[in-house]
Amino acid sequence: MVKFALILFTLLTFYVYGSEFKIGIVKYKGGDWYNNIESVRNLLKEIEIRTSLKVKREPNLVSLSSREIFENDLLYISGHTPISFEEKEIQNLRDYIIFYGGFVFVNDDYGMDESFRKEIKKVFPEYELKEVPFDHPIYHCFYKLPNGLPKIHEHDGGPPEGLGIFIDGELRLFYAYNTDIGDGWDNPEVHNDPEEKREEAIKMGINIVVHSILRGITVY
Repeated sequence: MVKFALILFTLLTFYVYGSEFKIGIVKYKGGDWYNNIESVRNLLKEIEIRTSLKVKREPNLVSLSSREIFENDLLYISGHTPISFEEKEIQNLRDYIIFYGGFVFVNDDYGMDESFRKEIKKVFPEYELKEVPFDHPIYHCFYKLPNGLPKIHEHDGGPPEGLGIFIDGELRLFYAYNTDIGDGWDNPEVHNDPEEKREEAIKMGINIVVHSILRGITVY
């Protein structure tokens, strides 16, 4: 009860005193970064319905080479194709996470995994992508997901992997691999997913956003 009250208070404080929560969809060269725009709109709508957060219902489309990324509370990176970062993008993304305190969610839409792992190593050569344990708050901060990252779409078989970059013990980048959470937010007719799968994806998305706000509170 105490934890729930603290979470509610924090979300209400953000709602009352903060500006709208903003998600920036990262544009990158050569890839289909744009394929989850409607999905993110749907997630933002659900966040506003289900939580006390005030959100900007239209995601911002941002380039890592621009300082506009610092105007967003969370950056979303997704796609089917290989991804690559230029030097300016690498520096800005690093600054966004380390110095600005931003949070990044990366969704492998099946096809960008190998290149993303290579590129994120350029951003954080001193950190490794590590498995996020099932008892981590990102799986429990709003909805309870005791089995961790839900499996939404079948690509290569096997379980989904929730991986992260931890800086000073704090999860600052969350990477969803072999599940495709973003497509689970899409309109029902796009993938014909069962409603329970869409619900699992939306719950995970809401947890990611809530965690990005509450991560500095160690007791939740």
